[in-house]
Amino acid sequence: MTVLVTGGAGYIGSHMVWELLDAGESVVVLDRLSTGFEWAVAPEAKLVVGDVADKELIGGIIRDNHVDAIIHFAGSVVVPESVADPLAYYENNTSKTRTLIETAVREGVPHFIFSSTAAVYGGAGLEPVREDARLAPESPYGLSKLMSEWMLRDASLAHDIRYTALRYFNVAGADPKGRTGQSTPGATHLIKVACETALGKRPFMQVFGTDYPTPDGTCMRDYIHVSDLAAAHRLALQRLRAGGRSLVANCGYSHGYSVLEVIESVRRAFGRDFEVKMGDRRPGDAAAVVANSDLARTELGWTPQRDDLDQIVADALAWERILTSKNSARG
Repeated sequence: MTVLVTGGAGYIGSHMVWELLDAGESVVVLDRLSTGFEWAVAPEAKLVVGDVADKELIGGIIRDNHVDAIIHFAGSVVVPESVADPLAYYENNTSKTRTLIETAVREGVPHFIFSSTAAVYGGAGLEPVREDARLAPESPYGLSKLMSEWMLRDASLAHDIRYTALRYFNVAGADPKGRTGQSTPGATHLIKVACETALGKRPFMQVFGTDYPTPDGTCMRDYIHVSDLAAAHRLALQRLRAGGRSLVANCGYSHGYSVLEVIESVRRAFGRDFEVKMGDRRPGDAAAVVANSDLARTELGWTPQRDDLDQIVADALAWERILTSKNSARG
């Protein structure tokens, strides 16, 4: 059987492809390459360039490759952008996911794993948030993902499909073997931005808000290494194939770091200072979001291996240097 990874040329998706291949799975990737890169797809995986809303294309991929599971990463992920252009997010993240679910049901795919987000909780506070907490997205991005979760829930009740929705907290780092990492130009991920600034790719970086109700006034987030997140998806797939029920689970380390703590970690890893400017808050940013990940640990048997901010930063910085070399080689 084969696993279809949508968005498999992107940041998290490309790590997922390597995780599956390392585990001996057959993988086909669907990506329209709007933000992903063909070179980021492992050569052992089959790449199809196209859109998740193309029913006939998806149906053919499922039938031709005997797909028994879909891991769905394709979508838009920038919170401020979703505030500025909400309808684009509801189309790309919600409407197209509905079409993909419909195609999966029509073609008899029994297992579906969905890339969700901690943004479904909104401002959760300093205490680790559980999956049964109040759902109150503060951005169209978070709401677009929550609506997709609801569609999966309802589809699984009506049809023979079971799913796992993993609510990511702040994904960071890169493949420790240097095979892939966050490569999108203009990315807004904090650790990525700080590493780019340290290496001189940006003249400075900006901290958005210093008056939040947190210990140092800057936003706090639960940073999870992308390789640990990929492992959680692989375990979720194993669980579904073994007959596990549908599940929604958080993926984080259950403790947070502030923006200023992350910047200090990058300074330590780089060994030199770089310019940081303080600015106003951005629309849609919550003060603090930290996971209670007990459910993922118990239901998936997930034991994170890289729960260390300095290690996450070191892997991200190493990838940023590799990416510089790749870009130089391409001219």
